[in-house]
Order: sequence, then C-alpha cells, then structure tokens
Amino acid sequence: MNSIPCVIMRGGTSRGPFIRMKDLPSDQAQQADILLSLMGSGHALQIDGIGGGDPLTSKVAIVERSSHPDADVDYLFAQVDVVNKRVDFNPNCGNMLSAVGPYAIETGLVEPQDGTTVVKVHNLNTQRLIECHVPTPGKQVQYEGSVTISGVPGSAAGIQLSFLDIMGSKTGQLLPTGNACDEIEGVEVSCIDAATPIMLLRAESVGLTGHEAPAELDNNAALLTRLETLRREAGRRMGMGDVSQSVLPKVVLISEAEAASHTLNVRYFVPHRCHKAIAVTGAMAVAAAINVPGSVANHMAISTQKLSAGQLLSQITLEHPSGSIELTAEYRQQNAFDLARVSLIRTARKIMSGQIFYATPLKVAGNHAIETVD
Repeated sequence: MNSIPCVIMRGGTSRGPFIRMKDLPSDQAQQADILLSLMGSGHALQIDGIGGGDPLTSKVAIVERSSHPDADVDYLFAQVDVVNKRVDFNPNCGNMLSAVGPYAIETGLVEPQDGTTVVKVHNLNTQRLIECHVPTPGKQVQYEGSVTISGVPGSAAGIQLSFLDIMGSKTGQLLPTGNACDEIEGVEVSCIDAATPIMLLRAESVGLTGHEAPAELDNNAALLTRLETLRREAGRRMGMGDVSQSVLPKVVLISEAEAASHTLNVRYFVPHRCHKAIAVTGAMAVAAAINVPGSVANHMAISTQKLSAGQLLSQITLEHPSGSIELTAEYRQQNAFDLARVSLIRTARKIMSGQIFYATPLKVAGNHAIETVD
C-alpha cells in the first residue's frame, strides 16, 4: 500500500479528498489509477475507498502553487465514476472549489490575512480565474458561522466565490452552436457554455412538470435514454465530438418556479443521475442563459414575467430539489454577451487531515486498473 497526504473536505454540496499535485505522478493516466483506488471505484458502494457511492461524494480536488501571474494556486478537479473505472478531468466543480481557498490556507500555500483572505485560483479544467473570499479572523480559517445553503445541514461561515469571464469555458463560445435555440429531434434546446457546457430544455418538452424528485427521475429509464440521446447530439453540435464517455455537456431541465421571488426551477443531471441540488457551475450557466436573448431560459423568464425583453437580470435565484441558490451576474456595458463575473456564497468544512492509502494496480487494461466487482 502507498499513501499521500490528504485533507477530506466538504465544499458546498460536495465532498472529497484534497491533495497536492506534487504528491501525484505527472502522468494523468497514473493519476487516474490512484484516484480510482483511493475512492474505491468499481463498486456501487465504493466499499474499498472513501467515495460515498454517489457522484457528489466521488470527487477529487488537486491543488498546487500556481505559475499563473494572477493566481495563487492551481485547481484541477477530477470526477471519479462510482461504478466504472473512469476518471473525467474535463468538467469543473464550483462546489468543491468552495473549499480550495480554506485548503490552500490550511496547507501553507497561501498566507492568511487578518479578517478576510482572498485566494486567487486558476482552474486548470477551464483555464479561468476565481476569487475566493475566505473568512480568516485572527489569521485562522473560520468554518463556523450562520450561513446556510440548500442541500447542506446546519450552518457555517460564508465564502464568497467570484468567477471571472466564464463564457466559453470549454468550447470558446457562449453559444457553441451559433444559435440561442436549436431543435434536436423535435425538442427546443439551448446549448450554453458558461462555467460549464450545458444543454438546457423545458421539462414539459419531455413530458415532465420539472418538479419531480431526483429519485423519480433517476428511475425513469425511458427519460434518461431520451435525455442521453439529446445530450450526445448537443455535444456534437457544440463541437465537443463524441461525448458518450464524457460528463459534458450537462443536461438542465427548467420549469416555472413555485416561489414568486425565484427566477426558474431546475433539475440538473450529472449527467445520468439527477443532482439533489445543482452544481455551482451549472447554476452559473443557467444564469447566463437567462440573459441570452432567444434562449429557452430567456423565453421562460420573460413569459413568467421575471424579466422584460431586452432586460439583463443581475440577481437570479434558482429553485432546485433541495431548496434554492442565489447568484449575482455582472455585465460589462449591459451586454448579455460580455459577462464579467458571477458571484455567490458557499460554505465549506474540514472533515479530516492525514494520510490516504491506495493500492498499486496488479493488472492494467489500457490506462486503468482491473478489479472484479461483486
């Protein structure tokens, strides 16, 4: 058995190990083998690792000092498949990012300031910059506080995240297909790339209300097959090629919000299971879509009188299965295609610190270890 230093942290509505890049091999295939072992993937319960048998608890944050002139640390996110021997380094996770600032301070990568420490993060998945405002009274990371976020029990100290210039994070374009709205197999969809690529559609267009519980959606095999067919074609049209083995683009179903003060109701898929809340990056993509003239989200927001045609909505609240999430969008010169930053409040908690052990693969097929699963 081998081991590396590790801090397990909750970031927003996700949880996973935080490790230093310097403690991993430089070869990404070898990194993937280590992550698969330490998370216990290849078993539905991830019984031989620390994964929680759910995509939200099968995530890894890899952090290191940054060579970027405007950043303190680099952050590489890895989504580790629960059942399959697969690690995806393509997506981003804003929830795990919530804990990158505290982790960087705790491990000495960033010197804390008295009051608030701003940790500037360079996201290697998207090549974008994020400012993390971490409360550090007395130059110590403060985890306890009165801020609550939907999907997490109790309260904690608030951490403000400001994502800069998120448009075209993967494809280089806010509208990768060139259109605000496309039709795929008779269904109107909007393909948006802001923080993460998404395919957005009205829930009613696939026979849903949009207010179904995640478990009900996960058990609807016909629905999941239909959404996957649409997602693969959307990925092709977005210039992402064959996305059958990728978690991107994500699928977002929208419907009218129940609360008058909320903008839209969403169901977010990751991509083959419904998120019990919504990913931070997914929420930012939806927020961007709301302000794109002609998009599915823009049409719905106008039809439900959440905004007027030609208006830019800066304060956006999205309903999701666990509650809601609030975002602030800032545009340059009131231009819907020049989104400067999106900010929101998250929380984080340090759970444990120590050494994490992983097994060396005995057999290798391609880049990944082989393991028999009962």
